[in-house]
Amino acid sequence: MKPKHRQGLSAFLLALIAVLIAAPAAAAGPCAPCLAFDRLDKQIRDGALAKTEGRRQFAARLADLDAFLGGETGTPGGRPWVFPLRGYTMAVSGPDAGSGYITRGYDYFDGNRHGGHPSVDLFIRDRDQDCLDDLTGEPVTVLSMTGGIVVAAEPAWAAASPLRGGKYLWIYDPTERLLIYYAHNRDLLVGVGDRVAPGTPIATVGRSGHNAAKGRSPTHLHLTVLAVRNGLPQPDDIGPRLRALP
Repeated sequence: MKPKHRQGLSAFLLALIAVLIAAPAAAAGPCAPCLAFDRLDKQIRDGALAKTEGRRQFAARLADLDAFLGGETGTPGGRPWVFPLRGYTMAVSGPDAGSGYITRGYDYFDGNRHGGHPSVDLFIRDRDQDCLDDLTGEPVTVLSMTGGIVVAAEPAWAAASPLRGGKYLWIYDPTERLLIYYAHNRDLLVGVGDRVAPGTPIATVGRSGHNAAKGRSPTHLHLTVLAVRNGLPQPDDIGPRLRALP
């Protein structure tokens, strides 16, 4: 007869093997095309690539993303877009929400030096500029408008940095072939390679960014949408679509 401790060890090993066999397969590794896009985005942002090379690599990285996603739907189940600030609508964000949309002078491949403002600024109630909603006393959650995957992120920002977007995210929606930029955040809740659905919490509204941190700037989410046409990103004015959201 085996000693009791050996019997116990054998039983433990058998139980462990059974658990390992029954356990689901380990999650897939990181999204390599997402990490590659993130590296490219930072090179373009920091002016480390010539425009022609940036355009060439951009088209290649988007093709890699599409191949990785394999025709996935960006909005699972056909779910509609959601307004990107929890508890807000365009009307609540104020009369100036969505104003200042200017495409002239904008080129994604100019990086941090780009001109124009092909973007929608969505303001929160924050008169004392503490990044907390004046009515609730809580941070305002940024929600993903669409489904997709996070392809670039900057989780760190210091007050002396010239980076205009501060803590930002780029999310790729493969259904509509959109790149969506959420900038000036306080905290990021997702990272590169994370999948999101419409309404997924992705950040909190903040004041990060070279200009957004200054007192003259009301606290807001800076939202840019670029439609990928002929392999290149072009500004897309979604103001009317935002105004129609509940």
